[in-house]
Amino acid sequence: MNKSKILFFGFFNPDYARNRVLMKGLERNGVKVSQCRVRNGRFRMVRLFCQYWMIKKDFDWLLVAFPGQEAIFLARMLTRRPIIFDAFTSHYGGYILDRRYFRPNSGRAKYYRWLDKWSCRLADLVLLDTQAHIDFFIREYDLPAEKFRRIFIGADTDVFQPSVSRPANGKFLVHFHGSYVPLQGVEHIIRAAKLLEQEDIQFNLIGRGQTYPADCQLAQTLAISNINFIDNVAYEKLADYMNQADICLGIFGASPKTALVIPNKVYEALVMAKPVITADTPAARELLIDRENVLFCRQADAEDLANKIIELKNDPILRQTIAAAGGWLFKNRLGETTLGSELLVIANQLTEKS
Repeated sequence: MNKSKILFFGFFNPDYARNRVLMKGLERNGVKVSQCRVRNGRFRMVRLFCQYWMIKKDFDWLLVAFPGQEAIFLARMLTRRPIIFDAFTSHYGGYILDRRYFRPNSGRAKYYRWLDKWSCRLADLVLLDTQAHIDFFIREYDLPAEKFRRIFIGADTDVFQPSVSRPANGKFLVHFHGSYVPLQGVEHIIRAAKLLEQEDIQFNLIGRGQTYPADCQLAQTLAISNINFIDNVAYEKLADYMNQADICLGIFGASPKTALVIPNKVYEALVMAKPVITADTPAARELLIDRENVLFCRQADAEDLANKIIELKNDPILRQTIAAAGGWLFKNRLGETTLGSELLVIANQLTEKS
């Protein structure tokens, strides 16, 4: 029996978690995965065009991988075979509504909205990570619901595996890693840490990004002594830091995008059977159940976050229950093989309609 064949296409990074999980999941379901990609830079469209014509164009579906808004225009010109677009996130939602790099009525904002809309229109099918995110695309860009399918993010289980490891100082350790952008809400973690300064709790905050200078200034102004600001670490080393932690944190921002996504770090904590605290949002409730496999707190509320951290610190049974249930959830619904199987079903359905 011939294997199904899929071509990942675009300017994507194959090591980015979303792309790794999808490729690995498809391969574990017997799909032959090949790549046609070039790095960003000068003449990237020309280089991608040339790369496409140099490879063996033997595939059943073409998947424009994240980030792919620009690449899909070339993909549509090159093939009439089914195109799946893993949008994963919105340029307009990320750069304008969350990070606020440009004003909503600026030329750049209008370009991002146009790019989001027409990249989706050109695809035969669009993947997003939550139904809340899908609803945003439908509403914001006036797109038909049947254009979209949800595939949760998952995590790379070759990298993230639970093990027993404790910090040398023996303190109760709260872990966060991620880019410092508004949806993360790092300022609320910092303010929660200040409220817990007398509780023998240590915070490790790993990463860099847009809000990092302001967040560091906030910590300095508050004279906080219980936070370690740690620079970006290699993706493969994150598990070492997480295994030392008693609690892992998700996202807590107030931007519109916070309500639309479940970030990588939450899935990574689930697979490692770590209790997770994250903001109570529509996206999070698609997958997670409060006090069963996660502990929710109010969005952008440092006091509530601090209270939830103390609750888990003082209740080891609740910590263990949430951690075990989160690990079970990942194993049964979020592994690469499961997500790859879901994507394969979607791709086969697309072929039947073609």
